Amino acid sequence: MPARAWFVLGLFVLSLAAALTSGRQLFANLSYLLGFLLAASYVWSRLSLLGVTLRRKAGGSRSQVGVTFEEHFTLANASRYPKVWIELEDLSDFPEHQVSTVFTNLGGGGERRWTVRTICTRRGRFHLGPCTLHAGDPFGLFPVARRLEESHFVVVLPMVLPLGFFPVPSGRRGGGEALRQRTHQVTPNASGVRDYAHGDSLNRIHWLSTARRRRLISKEFELDPMADAWLLLDASHAAQAALEPEQASRRQALIGRRVSLPPSTIEYAVTAGASIALYLLNRSQSVGMIAHGKVRQVIQADRGTAQLYRLLESLAVLEAEGSLSIDEVLKVEQGQIPRGAAVILVTASTRMEIVATARQLRRSGLAPVLVLLDAASFGGLPGTAAVYEAARAAGIPVRRIRRGDALGSALELPDRAAISSAA
Repeated sequence: MPARAWFVLGLFVLSLAAALTSGRQLFANLSYLLGFLLAASYVWSRLSLLGVTLRRKAGGSRSQVGVTFEEHFTLANASRYPKVWIELEDLSDFPEHQVSTVFTNLGGGGERRWTVRTICTRRGRFHLGPCTLHAGDPFGLFPVARRLEESHFVVVLPMVLPLGFFPVPSGRRGGGEALRQRTHQVTPNASGVRDYAHGDSLNRIHWLSTARRRRLISKEFELDPMADAWLLLDASHAAQAALEPEQASRRQALIGRRVSLPPSTIEYAVTAGASIALYLLNRSQSVGMIAHGKVRQVIQADRGTAQLYRLLESLAVLEAEGSLSIDEVLKVEQGQIPRGAAVILVTASTRMEIVATARQLRRSGLAPVLVLLDAASFGGLPGTAAVYEAARAAGIPVRRIRRGDALGSALELPDRAAISSAA
């Protein structure tokens, strides 16, 4: 019981004791009044959440930064007793999702429906729920609460910017190597036919040859000559930089429905990686991803819409808490990347070893591309300009991104400041 209930109960005991010892009618009437108040408030409190149910339905299990997310609610009173007030306390961790509210005068058998719309400002995997219903008597003597444990997840995908161009090599494997690699997968490239083997699927059968030879004939396929592209995001904690909350705006800037990126290298890196993946997949290239953050994330190269969502969902939960630098990650994972593939390194590291790593990739038959996040513009260490110039001198395609840059333009065009200074 809250303090006010104990206070009223104490007054009741004192007035009752005074009535019994003094015999005065005033104390007796006061005892009756306080006793009735306590009993009525208790009964009212017990009935205040009787028959009350809450249903919540999310507009989907996925959303995206900059997109409006909707959640629909229905609060129903199945009992015949009206509810004077009900407070809904939402315990979701979804940023800016304002669900908590208070309802008054919910009649018996009545219900309230409403929709909460929230502009997604941060990528990640968030809980919707649980929530708690609060109610009680009009005097607040016996508040009651009921926790509703039902909860759902929503994955907020990172922002994706459409790119008109990105400097990725065309990807044809030199010397016809790819055209001589057989595969058990069904690909658009059929190289010939052979006799049917047990286990061949129906879509491998070449029906014209089967009819001509009067036995089952299967098609043989080769790997697609378009080389894979692999995204390597530097998710090591040591390479990151971000402005402190007091240096950055305390409120996400919303210009209409456009959300600005947080001043953090990992957030810019994730958006850059997602945008590059969309560009490559739209060109029908197979795209894979490697990132060693809080957990190891490796997505094998594939193409299509399903692959785009796999990449975006992995990027949505990527946390920059890795202990390995990007060159150490490459030493561990280079066996995953086939010869001839394009490798896009997205990093905020200012170490010159990044350029040496890109050169080593090129000597290994891979096609490196560097996307450098200018750590100094995010409050980190200087040195990105030197890495950028060294990469350009080595003939490695490179892009440099500073805090506040139009990210799409920065990925499409070379660094204009560097070009003007070189001229």
